[in-house]
Amino acid sequence: MLGTATLVWGPEGWREDQLRLLGDLTGRDVLELGCGAAQGARWCAAQGARVVALDLSRQMLAHGRAMDQAGRRAPVAYLQANARSLPLAGGSVDVVFSAYGALPFVADSVGVLREAARVLRAGGRLVFSVSHPFRWTLPDVPGEAGLTVTQSYFDRRPYVEEDATGQVVYSEHHRTLGDRVRELRAAGLVLEDLVEPEWPEGATHTWGGWSPVRGRLLPGTAIFCARRP
Repeated sequence: MLGTATLVWGPEGWREDQLRLLGDLTGRDVLELGCGAAQGARWCAAQGARVVALDLSRQMLAHGRAMDQAGRRAPVAYLQANARSLPLAGGSVDVVFSAYGALPFVADSVGVLREAARVLRAGGRLVFSVSHPFRWTLPDVPGEAGLTVTQSYFDRRPYVEEDATGQVVYSEHHRTLGDRVRELRAAGLVLEDLVEPEWPEGATHTWGGWSPVRGRLLPGTAIFCARRP
C-alpha cells in the first residue's frame, strides 16, 4: 500500500474524504505522527495544508520521498524523530493526526499525547486511530475462529516479537477505551468524539483479523477525536 496518496483510517478501508474528521485543511499546519510512507500526509497536502510527516524509520521516510518525486505530489516536509520528543515549537500546528502510527507501539503513549498537545495551537485538533481495544481479546484470524475470546480485555501486557538472538523486533501495547480517555485527559486534551466505524457495506477484503465475518459483529478500529482547549 505504498503507492497512493490517500488517508485511510483503518483496515476497514474508511477514508478521510468519507469521514471528514480533520476538518477543512486549507492553509492549516498539519503534523502526521508515525507516517510510514506518508500517504496520509500527501493527501493532506493535496487539500491545501502545510504538512510535516514524522516517523522514526528512515527507510519509510525514504519511501515517501521517492513517491513524492515519482508522482510529483504536493510538497511534504519529512522529519525523522521520536513521537515522544517532537522537535517542533509549542503551539506550532493546527492539526495532529495518526492512522495506526506511533501510539500503539510505545509504552509511554500518554507521553506521545502530551507532546501532541504541546505542539498544537489552542483549539487545535488531534485525531488518531488504533486497533479497537476489544480486538485484543480475540485471535488475529479473520474467520469464525476469530470470534472466540481467548484473552482478557484487561490484560495490558504488550505483544512482543523477538528475533533469533532475543532482540525485540516488534511490540504493540494494549490500552482499554478507558485508558485512552484518561490518557487524553492527562495530556490536557478534550475528547470530542470516539468513532467506531462499521464494516463498509459490500466490502469483502480481509486484513489480518479484519474481515466481513468479524466486521459485521464487532468494531475493529477506534478513532479518537480531541482538541486542545
